[in-house]
Amino acid sequence: MSRISVAERNTKETKIQIQLELDGSGDTELHTGIGFFDHMLDGFARHGFFDLKIHVNGDLEVDCHHTVEDTGIVLGNAIREAVGDKKGIRRYGSCILPMDEALVLCAVDLSGRPYYVSDAQFTVPRVGDMDTEMVKEFFYAVSYSAQMNLHFKVLSGSNNHHICEAMFKAFAKALDAAVAYDGRITDVLSTKGSL
Repeated sequence: MSRISVAERNTKETKIQIQLELDGSGDTELHTGIGFFDHMLDGFARHGFFDLKIHVNGDLEVDCHHTVEDTGIVLGNAIREAVGDKKGIRRYGSCILPMDEALVLCAVDLSGRPYYVSDAQFTVPRVGDMDTEMVKEFFYAVSYSAQMNLHFKVLSGSNNHHICEAMFKAFAKALDAAVAYDGRITDVLSTKGSL
């Protein structure tokens, strides 16, 4: 059975609609108004095998902050809804992903407890038309809305585009592993009996 969710957010700053299918093939339809952000989201969907549609009308005349952060909030909500009761899933996922000189570790725990940790640092203020400081804001928003632990370690890297892209793709692979079903898990994977 496919795990599909639809989530939206409408404020004076952004109007966002997201459809996510966890058991997809990596098909995307992305319109955030920020070319580099679309590129990162496309990498996330394709490498996680998630079908993802995102339509955003944000106040880009101000800057990219509200569009990127609010997209993270809505994507996190969509992930949480699509995962459902978490029965039978692995819960944890991790990936060490290389992209040329960049090497990024991402680890995920769908624990129901939000927490975000990252040591990623960027040496330029923007990549394409997206502020690099928004990478943190996006993943922070995803982790809290999805109620997951989300950790990043940048093990090496000098090119800001490569580091950022490796983060999005490593997150995709880690999340894909965490939401995968395991036949040995009959309920939720927790000593407490609930997540």
